[in-house]
Amino acid sequence: MKSYNKLTKQQIATLEAQSCRCDNWDDVEVASGFNPKYVRNVNFSGRIRLGCFNKIFTLAGGIRKHSGVYHATLHNVVVGDDCMVEHIRNYIANYEIGEGSYIENVTDLIVYGESSFGNGVKVCVMNETGGREVYIHDHLTSHEAYITALYRHKARLIPQIKSLIDKYVESVTSTCGTIGKNVEILDAMHIVNVKIGDGARIKGVSRLRNGSILSNMDAIVEIGMNVIADDFIIDSGSSISDGVMLSRCFVGQSCILGHGYSASDSLFFSNCQGENGEACALFAGPYTVTHHKSTLLIAGMFSFMNAGSGSNQSNHMYKLGPIHQGILERGARTTSDSYILWPAKIGAFSLVMGRHVSNLDTTDLPFSYLIEQQGVSYIVPGVNLKSVGTIRDAKKWPQRDRRTDPQLKDQINFNLLSPFTIQKMFAGLAILERLKEASGHRADNYWYKKGVIRNAALFKGIGYYETAIKKFLGNSLISRIQDKDIKTDADLRAALVPDSGTGKGGWVDISGLIAPASEIEKLCDDIESGKIQDITLLRTRFASIHREYYSYEWTWAYDAIETFYGIDLSRITREEAARIVKDWKNAVVSLDKQIYDDARKEFALSSMTGFGADGDKATRNEDFAAVRGGSFEENPFVMEVSEHIRRKTELCEEMLKKLAV
Repeated sequence: MKSYNKLTKQQIATLEAQSCRCDNWDDVEVASGFNPKYVRNVNFSGRIRLGCFNKIFTLAGGIRKHSGVYHATLHNVVVGDDCMVEHIRNYIANYEIGEGSYIENVTDLIVYGESSFGNGVKVCVMNETGGREVYIHDHLTSHEAYITALYRHKARLIPQIKSLIDKYVESVTSTCGTIGKNVEILDAMHIVNVKIGDGARIKGVSRLRNGSILSNMDAIVEIGMNVIADDFIIDSGSSISDGVMLSRCFVGQSCILGHGYSASDSLFFSNCQGENGEACALFAGPYTVTHHKSTLLIAGMFSFMNAGSGSNQSNHMYKLGPIHQGILERGARTTSDSYILWPAKIGAFSLVMGRHVSNLDTTDLPFSYLIEQQGVSYIVPGVNLKSVGTIRDAKKWPQRDRRTDPQLKDQINFNLLSPFTIQKMFAGLAILERLKEASGHRADNYWYKKGVIRNAALFKGIGYYETAIKKFLGNSLISRIQDKDIKTDADLRAALVPDSGTGKGGWVDISGLIAPASEIEKLCDDIESGKIQDITLLRTRFASIHREYYSYEWTWAYDAIETFYGIDLSRITREEAARIVKDWKNAVVSLDKQIYDDARKEFALSSMTGFGADGDKATRNEDFAAVRGGSFEENPFVMEVSEHIRRKTELCEEMLKKLAV
């Protein structure tokens, strides 16, 4: 611990000569090597500790300033080594300022009373009237928030989670705030009861009140001009700027909020982005993105989602208040001017187009289009499996992970096909087959939960789901045997034995983490029983479940292969495995070719409208090629699809040789 000394008489005389004032100089202590030359026009009160000021800061434009304290009022403040504190219009009270920090032109920087710095703030997510409250804290993950918000049926679970949070809140409650090392706070107005981590950049904010900024040198937080935030926590690597207004919000790792975005009672987890629009009671799981001023996300849960301009939802029927909620499962998207009347639940990787007022539930029909025509919601099952946009999204999400913090809080599974989505396709197949049998093969339309499925869409949907199931099951089997030496049927059977029994049964997506429902139930039981006694240990458990994903996936796929193919894997032959591999190859190539054809539409003549505006056909084609990057075949994504077909075809041949008798 750094040692401090009382001021000498000479140091006091120098400070007073430089217009410094203190009622009791005995309350001011300084580090060894302290030079009073760099403290001027400062009023001290309460307990003060000052470090050594040797650093010279070089500012934008080349201006150089020596560290020190100038033109300020300090009350109960510790100023670390090599800090610059200058032009504090009102005062700084009850803060410890880390070494190397630069604070200039600030009105208030105050902690008053006891503060938990945003920890323990109640966020009424999804239901504005309450009932799904999430209590935010420094270690909150999207998975903990999901369980807290949605597992309200577990009477003992939620109070136990709350008690763990209360324990943590008590541990961080203090009458003194901290400003980390190498922090910059410039041209700010009111900062009250805020804890600030290392390296944070805070410039031109209007008000920050009761919050924590969890910046660190690996993942710096930036907060910019005219931001107003009350009762908040902002996690590492995030950027909040340009007039954003937050009230009772948690902003997770590496999120971007800007251009006047406003949010209340909302949670934003890893890599979310919000600009121009607004949010209320929003649960924004990882990669929820909204860019448009006309877009409102309210009382809903989303993840891996892009909201089209003018997207809107209603949670209020003007009867019992704003009590309704909705869920768009992972990867679901909305087009421009889409509207959904809550309550509703939209299946994973679905596209919502038009105005839907019939309280849809398509959770068992993933990868669908939901299209409204003349007030009727039409469902096109599975068609999004062949969409180039879906595949492009799946590829870009891992590439756009902005998190640089070594401690990743949200455990994100990026897989497009997983037990979570495939189990829904199994359910979707059963639904479509039942509809076909109940209404006949030649019915024009089939009704499903207030939506309509046209005849052709139903039969194509069955094909899409069967193809995707074959692709996933083949993937799982090949991954299991690819590195194994398979010379006999016995070798094959041994390679396919699951590592454990964990993974059987249903699977869930708890806001980014795809896991067996049994493991989440076990986790909840451990919370209820008191085995988990620290809120930070939840992160460890979620990370452990995430690490075992592929082991759990194979356990589930093992049973699914037996069900789908009618094979006893404990007696499987290499010929039977080869048939699965061939089905896999056909499924992969079939979907890739459909994606290839879908991408070709972007190069059709109709897509060239507006190109070569002042020229002839040749000019149009040249302009189009210059902007889009050449011909269809030269497009990077198209080339990747072609390459993917080649690689998977070669892999198929390799596996067939491995399985040859």
